[in-house]
Amino acid sequence: MMNLIQSVERALKILNLFDDYTEELKITEISNRLKLNKSTVHSLLKTLETYDYIAQNTETGKYRLGLKLFERGNIVLHHLNVRTLARPFLVDLSRDTGHTLHLVILDGMEGLYIDKVEGTSGMIVYSRIGRRVPLHSSAVGKVLAAFQSNDWQSKLLERYSFFRQTCYTITSGAQFQKELNRVRENDYAIDSEENERGICCIAIPIKNHLGRAAAAISISMPKAQFEEQPLENVLGKLQAAGLSISRRLGYLDKKAHL
Repeated sequence: MMNLIQSVERALKILNLFDDYTEELKITEISNRLKLNKSTVHSLLKTLETYDYIAQNTETGKYRLGLKLFERGNIVLHHLNVRTLARPFLVDLSRDTGHTLHLVILDGMEGLYIDKVEGTSGMIVYSRIGRRVPLHSSAVGKVLAAFQSNDWQSKLLERYSFFRQTCYTITSGAQFQKELNRVRENDYAIDSEENERGICCIAIPIKNHLGRAAAAISISMPKAQFEEQPLENVLGKLQAAGLSISRRLGYLDKKAHL
């Protein structure tokens, strides 16, 4: 294994302490969590602050992520070709259906939201660009996992943790494998309150030239709206958009050997 540069690793660990639930931290909190002395943490924070990766709240003295991360993140998003291709379709679908559209890619053993268009029929608050979503409890996650190789799926199931999001969440490898087989056969996935109570999602894959999922698109809506309208109405529009984007990524309209 390649030797890591300790100071760089420590700086990255500081950045990784901040998430959706941890907006700001005191220097003592950072020191305790990383088991480093305060003088070392102070030096790392000042270096990160100099380059705007960390900012200090002048009123509380606490530290938070800096705007440089937002700037760098947007550059990454700009260069994600699938996001550029999919964006007009997300906007059109949201306008047409009134629902919220998501674009998600696979990152490790999770999905990562890389685009979102908010619908007019109801706010979907659990999702945002840059946030991660479990594979087993979300429609997009099921799609991303279903359209990978059999070998990849086997390795995933060996290590995956099936934590319960709601009372409807899949909680076993056998159950998840059965669901992935169904998704691959049907070419779409449904999350019926499995990830968030009161919210249902329909997702389809964006396929590359190998027929594997380069990304997933989903339509999300409140449970009541999901039950009111025929699935085919929304699914047909979603699949048409997905096929158009997939073709632009080199996908051919035939089953690929996964």
